[in-house]
Amino acid sequence: MNRSCAPFNVNAMEDDKDPILSNSTGNVSYGASANETPSETSDNVVEVENFETGPQLRSPFYWSLSRSLSNAGAAYIHSGSTKERRAAGSARRTLGTFAGVFCPIALSMFSTLLFLRGGFVVGQAGILETIAQLILAYMILVLTVLSICAISTNGAVEGGGAYYMISRALGPEFGGSIGFLFFVANVMACALYISGFVEGILQNFGPGAGTMTLLLLSRVYPTLDPLCVPGSLIGDASPGLPDDNAWWKYLYATIVSIVCLLVCLVGGAMFARTSAFILLIVVICLLSVVISIFALNHRIDVRIPFTNKVVYTNMSEDQANITGNYTGLNAATFRENLFANYTVDYNTGDNMQFATVFAILFSSVTGILNGANMSGELKDPSKSIPKGTLSAVGFTFIAYMILSILIGGSCSRFLLKNDYVFLQQINGWPPFVVVGIFAATLSAALGNLIGASRILEALGVDQLFWIFLKPATITTKGGNPFMAVIISWVLVQCILLIGSLNAIAPVTSVFFLMSYAATNLACLALELASAPNFRPTFRYFTWYTCGLGLVGCMIMCFLISPIYTSIALVIMLMLVILLHFRSLPTSWGSISQALIFHQVRKYLLMLDSRKAHVKYWRPQILLMVANPRQCCELMDFINDIKKSGLYVIGHVKVGRLEDYPTDPILDSQSHWLSLIDHLKIKAFAELTLANSVREGLQHLVRVSGLGGMKPNTVCLGFYDASEPQDTLLKTKVRRRRFFGNVEVGSFNQIEGYFGGPRDGSSPRNILSETEYVNMIKDCIKLGKNLCLCRHFNQMNKMEILESDLESYVDVWPVNLFRPETASYFDNTCLFLLQLACILNMVPRWKSKTTLRVFLMVNAQTDNTIQKEQKLDMFLRQLRIIAKIQVISWDHLQPYMRSPYIELDYDGSHMQDYYEAPDDFVKAMNELIIANSSRTAASFLYLPKPPTESALYGKYLYHLDMLTANLKPTILVQGLHPVTSTTL
Repeated sequence: MNRSCAPFNVNAMEDDKDPILSNSTGNVSYGASANETPSETSDNVVEVENFETGPQLRSPFYWSLSRSLSNAGAAYIHSGSTKERRAAGSARRTLGTFAGVFCPIALSMFSTLLFLRGGFVVGQAGILETIAQLILAYMILVLTVLSICAISTNGAVEGGGAYYMISRALGPEFGGSIGFLFFVANVMACALYISGFVEGILQNFGPGAGTMTLLLLSRVYPTLDPLCVPGSLIGDASPGLPDDNAWWKYLYATIVSIVCLLVCLVGGAMFARTSAFILLIVVICLLSVVISIFALNHRIDVRIPFTNKVVYTNMSEDQANITGNYTGLNAATFRENLFANYTVDYNTGDNMQFATVFAILFSSVTGILNGANMSGELKDPSKSIPKGTLSAVGFTFIAYMILSILIGGSCSRFLLKNDYVFLQQINGWPPFVVVGIFAATLSAALGNLIGASRILEALGVDQLFWIFLKPATITTKGGNPFMAVIISWVLVQCILLIGSLNAIAPVTSVFFLMSYAATNLACLALELASAPNFRPTFRYFTWYTCGLGLVGCMIMCFLISPIYTSIALVIMLMLVILLHFRSLPTSWGSISQALIFHQVRKYLLMLDSRKAHVKYWRPQILLMVANPRQCCELMDFINDIKKSGLYVIGHVKVGRLEDYPTDPILDSQSHWLSLIDHLKIKAFAELTLANSVREGLQHLVRVSGLGGMKPNTVCLGFYDASEPQDTLLKTKVRRRRFFGNVEVGSFNQIEGYFGGPRDGSSPRNILSETEYVNMIKDCIKLGKNLCLCRHFNQMNKMEILESDLESYVDVWPVNLFRPETASYFDNTCLFLLQLACILNMVPRWKSKTTLRVFLMVNAQTDNTIQKEQKLDMFLRQLRIIAKIQVISWDHLQPYMRSPYIELDYDGSHMQDYYEAPDDFVKAMNELIIANSSRTAASFLYLPKPPTESALYGKYLYHLDMLTANLKPTILVQGLHPVTSTTL
């Protein structure tokens, strides 16, 4: 640090050059660029001409302003046909690779780092760590760019840029949430660059004799030495803009943001067309710095600005000449700045460290998506985005590397840390740097404000957030979304309250990193899904480049600020959950479906049915449904007993394919899926066309499921002549969700598609007794367990589960046509117990019902206590908690033709149907009814059908008589072991 009072000389500036003059105003007005990012969504919004066309006068800004002001009052919400939208979209695509991608990205990536924070980063981190930070930042950027290039070359890219690509790749849930974060990131970046612009103003024209103010004074007073400012100029009488408190800075930032607002409202298109000219200005200013460093090889004392409260601890007159050294390119200076030396940031007063300095650096190079945001205006987005983005990233990286090494080898660390705008005083003509600061920061701010408004408009057009973003879709006749611009501007004003550039930078970096992480995630998901249609023409990427980009972004997020990162993640997850339950108006295709398919296919191949073991048995049920409107309660009940197993709802449409122009099943599938969604059950729908119901059943039993997931149990409705009831109406009110209907179609469409239950859907109307019994025998022949379900139209599940009274799930593990077999448990008895136990394991059923097992005994001959103890021990071995109810069937013996029947249990004849007297069956039915007053559901033993077809009618008659007037009942026939008592 030097304190000197040297005469003013030409080493820092030539005397014959005017340091500011009147050209500074003109340069500032041209030193801005609007990276316009209109959001277009095909089939949802009209693509309109957004660039004014016409003869260019001497002042392009004046021409654009005058034209736009004349039409500023006309605004409306666009509508139109798809054909009109496509024609309008084609008219908007006027930009090539250089003007549409390279220039906006390069301008945004130069922003505040190039002229305002480059020296600060080198001074704090040192040359080596600065190079490392640049390599790390650009590695993340390049990996993200590779993902952007891959996605953008995989099909036609519409307006909306990065948001459009992410939302169409990941689906509306992730697309909407990431789009919101990307919008916030652009708003914060706009505030960041406005803060940089204001900082440049105050450093040059602020209190305490700003740099340019001193240079102006030296022109007016030739004898004035800028390094020896009188003490009076430091006090209240100091020339320059006032800066007594933070509100003055906020006022200046507001004025700049209002300028940006007006430009975006009336002349944003002009900046898109003049971005190449603005970039040329910035490059010339940068070259002036590089040439000056090589040309000025002598020492220059650079005054530290008086806004640096760390150096100027008190405002005494002897501190008016604190300076830092510019040495020219010097090996000693290079070695001094080689390593890091983190100290206090004189602007915020915070201690710097690697993460905070990296946040400042990274926030200034976050413009890689600005080219993608211009997708709606690009002639060939798939070609321009990769070439322009990669070129701009490489160009800016080289520029930053050269500048970092040059300033690290020519300026003292004290100067680099304590003067943000030191480049002005070491430049051959200082106004070059001033113009560069204003051009780079203002153009970046405009680009991000326009980009934020286009993203907000796209979110509103896509209708992801209901009507809350509807105002953002209002545009002018020229297609400019002025309401989205105004909303974005208001949010920028809120962000500006945070304060300085260095305070906003960490938040901005975190949100941009989250957006980049989402982009890498989108590309990674597309690559891992292995979808045949994902074949981008850009080949220089793989799944591990996407993965490295994703991991790198997330790691740097947490290193920069764990708090901001956690907040961003919570916001994103909340939006994902919100949009997941949202009934979205359009379907873009979700990557989650492709990933699920990929993983399910892989694991299904690993699921080997030959390795199945009884210990891990679970029900895999095929429920045959004729008309779903009369069995909604049954469908819901079966959903409870599937126990995470396969659940297939099957339906047979009787007919021949040659009688239809197309397969009628194709049109029906979506309606069945809508019904499943409406009932909130976890089931698949399998439909078939067959000449008969029996033939269709055979098809479904054989082909339903996939691989190791095949049905092992078939459920049929009961064969009776009862009047069908419409149970779908019971579910109409309570099957709604807060965020919209679950089903794809409305409830009225479901109700209209499936005919009323009286439309000839009773089993007796579509099946004969012989065909129905043969269907039962077919299921047994095909090796499937069988359930016949009856009286479920009477079930009121909500009443059972909400009642204060205890209910029972009853199990009768005995062939009721042969009650003397009660001491023996075959596969059917075990299957009965297993299904009832599974139902009782469902939390809501478990809390409101008790499992009850009935033990039928002959009080005259049986040892009742011994049998009860034996059953209790058996249930304990099966780990089934149940109440045992002992029932005597002595009073039924008079109805039996032969009370002593010789049974061959080894041959499983106990499962066979026994033609018992009608009075016995009726008495057994009355016995069940007498013990079912508080029963919620009953599981009864289903005997095998008789072999003689002449007994089919009697068989069904007895089953009907046995289950008449009971509570909801399932008759069960089991063929295979389903329980295990061993580990």
